[in-house]
Amino acid sequence: MFPFDPSRQVRRLVRRSLARTTRQVTRSVDAAGKAMTRSAEQAIRDTRKATAQTVKRAVRHTEKVVAAARAPQRSEVVRKPSGQFVTVDGLPVHVILRGRGRPVVLVHGNGTLAEDFAICGLIDRLATRYRVIAIDRPGFGYTARPRHRIWTAQAQAMLLHRVLEQLKVERPLVVGHSWGTIVSLALAADGRRALRGLVLLSGSYFPGHRTDAALIAPLAVPGLGDAARAMVPATVSAALVEQSFRHVFWPQAVPPRFKARFPVEIAAAPTQLRAVSEDAASMNAAVTGLQHRYAGLTLPVSILAGDADAIVKAGEHSVRLHTTIPGSTLRLLPGLGHMIHYGARLKVERAIDAVMGLR
Repeated sequence: MFPFDPSRQVRRLVRRSLARTTRQVTRSVDAAGKAMTRSAEQAIRDTRKATAQTVKRAVRHTEKVVAAARAPQRSEVVRKPSGQFVTVDGLPVHVILRGRGRPVVLVHGNGTLAEDFAICGLIDRLATRYRVIAIDRPGFGYTARPRHRIWTAQAQAMLLHRVLEQLKVERPLVVGHSWGTIVSLALAADGRRALRGLVLLSGSYFPGHRTDAALIAPLAVPGLGDAARAMVPATVSAALVEQSFRHVFWPQAVPPRFKARFPVEIAAAPTQLRAVSEDAASMNAAVTGLQHRYAGLTLPVSILAGDADAIVKAGEHSVRLHTTIPGSTLRLLPGLGHMIHYGARLKVERAIDAVMGLR
């Protein structure tokens, strides 16, 4: 092999080719740099514009909230109680009475009131064949919640017993929804009153963690809760209550008749908000004390729940309760949320009729 020795002409051609390639690369890099600069500048402009729009929207929203809070309060809607009052130990308890026949007692959940059963149509439907008694629990609707007493589930069950005693109600079927199922179970476990049976809707039956209860429980602290509620304008409280309705009805929409008839001003009142927070704070303690007595229940028990309930997981509560109470029946309602007495009222009626037919 001989060593490679290119001629002068060849070396000159190579140098020219390298120079030409270098110029092309430089121009390409410059062009790419300019394009990248333009792209970056455009991105910065787009970001500034989007940020400005976001800030403007946030400012407008804040202004609306502040204006609503500072605006003169709307004149309160004056609603007359649709039922009557039964006084127990000096406490007037509001009770809706309809129909004739064998008695059916309706016990509402947390945050609502007896009128809820009228709005969904259950009271009128049942009143065609039964004597219907729907009670406002302490602090809800038109029933006060005296501070000198701790309103545990057992205390509320005792109050319900005393009301039924004064109304001369014998062997009722008790229908409880949500927190009302705990009161219903406490009444049955107490054994003080003979019951025809229980129909339990969307209930929490065992201790566990619920986000909604954990968030609102601090408002049950005496003094602190009162101060916090007093600082919130009535319009804001009403807006928060209406927002909670969307959550409890999900995945169904809030029914138009509920929007039109539900007394938001009562649900957002400080007394009812205190009752809501106190019941939420005491829920785990209530079911902890009751769960060991479920297996001893011998009356007919029908359990219904929506399998899409965003408030209470049916598998952890309704299914488990069914396996705990001998002879109980369970019906899971596909695609339904927490308010099954709206989305499946006819199925609730059939469950009531079925238990009534047993005894």
